[in-house]
Amino acid sequence: MEEETPPEQQPRPGTGGAFSTTHWSVVLLADDPNSEVARRALNHLCQTYWYPLYVYVRRHTTSPHDAEDLTQGFLARFIANEYIKLADPTRGRFRSFLLTCLKNFMADEHAKAVALKRKPRPISYDGVVPEDRYLLEPVDSLSPDKLFEKRWAGDLLKRVLVNLAKAQGPDRAKEFELLKNFMWGDGHVGTYAEVAAQLGKTEGALKTAVSRLRGQYRKELEREIMHTVKSREAMREELQYLRTLWSS
Repeated sequence: MEEETPPEQQPRPGTGGAFSTTHWSVVLLADDPNSEVARRALNHLCQTYWYPLYVYVRRHTTSPHDAEDLTQGFLARFIANEYIKLADPTRGRFRSFLLTCLKNFMADEHAKAVALKRKPRPISYDGVVPEDRYLLEPVDSLSPDKLFEKRWAGDLLKRVLVNLAKAQGPDRAKEFELLKNFMWGDGHVGTYAEVAAQLGKTEGALKTAVSRLRGQYRKELEREIMHTVKSREAMREELQYLRTLWSS
């Protein structure tokens, strides 16, 4: 009997299954230069991690242009599979592997003292120029490594919320925008009674809907994390680590 695909690794509706595997398996299978699926998957990973990587590089240089060039150069090499030989899922988290690759790349570029050719357009995988977003970063004394981790965590949370909003469908968009404020007990949009009245629900029904949404959120968060680890035990460790990052 064929082994059933775990729920956390099953493709979401509308994705075509292209990115249903883990980040580790994408990298390990990407050594086939003729694989269009692998190439698309690597591009997807770069879209996921480009800003935390940029923040790390930016903390090591005073020039936004140099930071853009270095980040773009690294992602180009990563997509070209030049770091596949370093991939080892048994040695830790995927993002730690990615950051190690970036450090090796930066050390190599520094040693060669060769400036990357300036591209006519800055990298922007989500329509935002990196430096525009970086200038909004709060002033703090975090190390580049810790800042990379926090930006990864922040982007993960945003990605989970986007996926959760899509799962609700357009007909429930307004309800989702109101309910998500209660998921962490943070009802900035009003009290349960006030929001229930806006939505034409009873207060009890609203609390049930919020409880259901929290459960959906946790499942979506676990699904996203399972793309980056090899076991559910590791996933639970990541959840605990995320809590410490979000609370710091």
